[in-house]
Amino acid sequence: MKKLPVKSITNSVQLKFAVTFLILIAVLTVFLNTYPTIASRDLVFSSKKVSLQNQAGVMSSSLSAPEDLTSDTVPEVMDQLDLRSLTRVIVTDENAKILYDTAQFDPGVGRTAMLSEIYRALNGDIVCYSVYDGNAFMTREAMPIRSGGVTVGAVYLYEYDASQAELIKSIQTKLRGVSLVVSAAAIILMFIFSRALTLRITELAKATRIVSEGDYDHRIPVSGHDELSELGIEFNSLTSRLKETEELRRRFVSDASHELKTPLASIRLLSDSIVNSENMDVDTMRDFVTDIETEAERLQRTTEKLLSLSRIDSGTSLTRERLDLKKVTEKTLKLLHPLAKETHVSITAALSKDCFVYGNEDLLYRVIFNLAENAIKYNMPGGTVRILLKTEGDEVVLTVEDTGIGIPDEDVPHIFTRFYRVDKARSTDAGGSGLGLSIAHDAVKLHGGEIGVEKREEGGTRFIVRLPACAKPEGGETK
Repeated sequence: MKKLPVKSITNSVQLKFAVTFLILIAVLTVFLNTYPTIASRDLVFSSKKVSLQNQAGVMSSSLSAPEDLTSDTVPEVMDQLDLRSLTRVIVTDENAKILYDTAQFDPGVGRTAMLSEIYRALNGDIVCYSVYDGNAFMTREAMPIRSGGVTVGAVYLYEYDASQAELIKSIQTKLRGVSLVVSAAAIILMFIFSRALTLRITELAKATRIVSEGDYDHRIPVSGHDELSELGIEFNSLTSRLKETEELRRRFVSDASHELKTPLASIRLLSDSIVNSENMDVDTMRDFVTDIETEAERLQRTTEKLLSLSRIDSGTSLTRERLDLKKVTEKTLKLLHPLAKETHVSITAALSKDCFVYGNEDLLYRVIFNLAENAIKYNMPGGTVRILLKTEGDEVVLTVEDTGIGIPDEDVPHIFTRFYRVDKARSTDAGGSGLGLSIAHDAVKLHGGEIGVEKREEGGTRFIVRLPACAKPEGGETK
C-alpha cells in the first residue's frame, strides 16, 4: 500500500478543518442575521395586535351606546377618541354601509364597504393580522359592534407603521456589519489556529513515519497540556515500549540461537570425532555417544520450552477447564522425586483440598514443575523443598520454597526475563536455559494471576503464585 506524503496528509487535514470551520461560521452568520430580525418582527406583531384590539374594543363599546348608528351619531362619538396613531378608521352599519371613514383621499361614506374583514366582523368574528414587507408594518383589525346582543355594525382599523420597520432594518444593518467583522476575524483566527494545529499533526505524522521505519529513539517534543500534548506523550511512551520490545525480540532471537547452537555444535563435534577416528575404543565411543544423548536431551528441553513460550505468547488454541490444582501438584511432584533423590534433596508438601482453578492443565503443570525443579536443582545437598497449596479468599495460593543458595538482590528484578541466568556457569551445568521462570511468569499472567519472589529469613528462596479460584464442582469431593 502506497503511503501518502506527510505534506498531502497535512493539506488534507487543514482543508477539512477550514471547510468545517467555514460552514460553522456561515451557519452562525445566517443565524445572527435572521433570528434577531424574526424575533423583533414577531414581537412587533404581538404588540400591534394587542394595541389595535384594545382600540377597536374601546370604539366598539363607545359606538354600542347610541340606539341607531348613523352618519351623524358616529362622528360625534369618534371625535372624542384618539385616532392619531391609526392610518384609517371605518365604521359601518349592519349592512356594511360606511358611516364613518378617515381616509384623506376619497372617503367612502355612504358607500358599501368591500373589505372582507368587515364582512367577517359583521358575522361576529374578530379579525386581526399584520404584514411586514421590509419597509413597513401593515396591521388590520375588524371587530363587530353589538347592542343588546345584536350586531349593529362593525369597526375597521388600519395602521401603516414605517418607523418600527425602519428600526428593525437599522438593527439588521448593524448586525450585518458586526457579523461581517466577526466572520472576518474568525476566518483569520481559523487560519492561524488551523496552521498551528496542522503543524503539530504534521510533526506527529513525521514522527510516526520515522518510527515505522525503525528509528525507535525518535521522540516528539511535548509542551502544553491539551489533547495533542497528551497524544504526544502517549506516542513517546509507545515508542519507548516498541524500543524495549524490539530489544527483547533481538535478544530473544540471539539467545535462542545461542541455546540451540551450543548443543548442536557439541553433537556435531562429537559425531565428527567418532566418524574420523579409525581406532576408537568401545569405552571412548560409548562416552561420546552418551555425551551426544545428553546434548540432544538439552536441545529437546530448550525446544519444548521455546514452543511453550510461543503458545503462551499467541494465547490461542489453549483449552481451559476446571482443575483441581492439588491433583496437578501431586502428579508433578511424583515426576520430580527421582531428581530430588538423585540430588539428596527432600520434598515436603502440604496441599489443601478444594483448590480449584480454571485454566490449561499443561501450562499450570509447567508452572509447578519449573518452580519445583529449580528449587531442587539449586538447593544444597541435604536441603529441603517445601510445597504449600491453599485457598485465601477468592484466590488459590501456591508457595514453593527451598533452603538453597538464594537469589542476589541485583538479580531479582530480572529473573523472569527470558534467557536470564543468575549463575550462568552453574545454570549451564544443571541444564538450565533461563526459560523456566519466564514460562512460569507468562503462564501465570495468562491465567489472570500473579507470581512473586522473596527471600526466606532462614536462607533460600520463596516463590508465591496467586491464581483466581473457581467454584468447586457441584456434588464433587476432593479426595
